[in-house]
Amino acid sequence: MKNCVILANGEAPLKSEIEFILNSGYNTLICADGGANTAFEFGLVPDFIIGDFDSVKREVLDYFYGKSGIIKVETQDDTDVEKCLKFAINNGFEKVIIIGATGDRLDHSFSNLAVCLRFSDKIQINLIYKKSILFVCRNQYSFKSTPGEPVSIYGFDNETKIKSSGLKYELLDETFPFGIRESSSNEAAGSEVYLNISGGKIILIRNYKEAVENGFFQSA
Repeated sequence: MKNCVILANGEAPLKSEIEFILNSGYNTLICADGGANTAFEFGLVPDFIIGDFDSVKREVLDYFYGKSGIIKVETQDDTDVEKCLKFAINNGFEKVIIIGATGDRLDHSFSNLAVCLRFSDKIQINLIYKKSILFVCRNQYSFKSTPGEPVSIYGFDNETKIKSSGLKYELLDETFPFGIRESSSNEAAGSEVYLNISGGKIILIRNYKEAVENGFFQSA
């Protein structure tokens, strides 16, 4: 299975976090434009740098020339993260973790959340930010959990219904149209949570630490 990491140009994670993910089955590093600046600062060599190159420093590009695959995509119709995702999909990657996709620009952060939804039918996407990991879920989804672990669920319309087993506050064909009703800070009641999702897809956010401890990377 081909898995990759996309390092975006938002708030940088810790170097140790990137290295841990790269050593956990997601061993191809793709930098979205200015994400290459972070890789350079951390002494990491990307496999690919992709974007319109309006954010990456010239000296960084020069340094990585001959070391990384440098792919300039000038179209303004896609964000740099979208360009990386299209590259990953076209090159047979099945799973991607996006990091550095949030920061001091709320519009950029919101756009990257939307991108996760848009491309989730073509590649399995997770987005990590500090203590949280985001999943896009549809149909049946289950995960090992730690009792008391926060679990937040966000839907987007009145057609997508969620039924749960293993949550403190169980969901019985509930809908969560965005901006009207959300399920923030529910909790895992035991060691496993089951979700049955009909009519669409949802965003699930849980603690990254507990996800790792409960085997998130074992299927990588």
